[in-house]
Amino acid sequence: MFNDIGPMELVTLVVLAVLIFGPDKLPKLIQDVSGFIRKLRSFSDTAKADIRAELGPEFKDFEFEDLNPKTFVRKQLMDNDDLGLKEIRNSFDLRKDMEEVADAVHGRESAPTTAANGSAAGVSGTPDLLKKREKLDPGERPPFDADAT
Repeated sequence: MFNDIGPMELVTLVVLAVLIFGPDKLPKLIQDVSGFIRKLRSFSDTAKADIRAELGPEFKDFEFEDLNPKTFVRKQLMDNDDLGLKEIRNSFDLRKDMEEVADAVHGRESAPTTAANGSAAGVSGTPDLLKKREKLDPGERPPFDADAT
């Protein structure tokens, strides 16, 4: 409940409470607030129990936290791996791919990685478009890529 309150903030709240309500009324106030919180929790628990009873046995695994869209999506996509999403997610190494692109852009040599078919990347016959070319010969036109324009 108080996960985001630090120790200094807690001390400040206690000092303010003592200054505002006084040391003689503070224990009664704490008792009243804790009783109110207990009643509120019991009301919430009975309301949840009533809703579960009304929904019937089909919804015995229903959790109210699932009504949060983030929790619902996480539970449906991450827990149920009917589509093989974990395998797909684990097959991507975005950091390695980004390092390779950065190396190619900056003209650095990166270690050749093995592609899925077993051949080294960039050796399969397709030109490496990200690799820097040497300077053009006089009169030579730069390469033209119709898809890029």
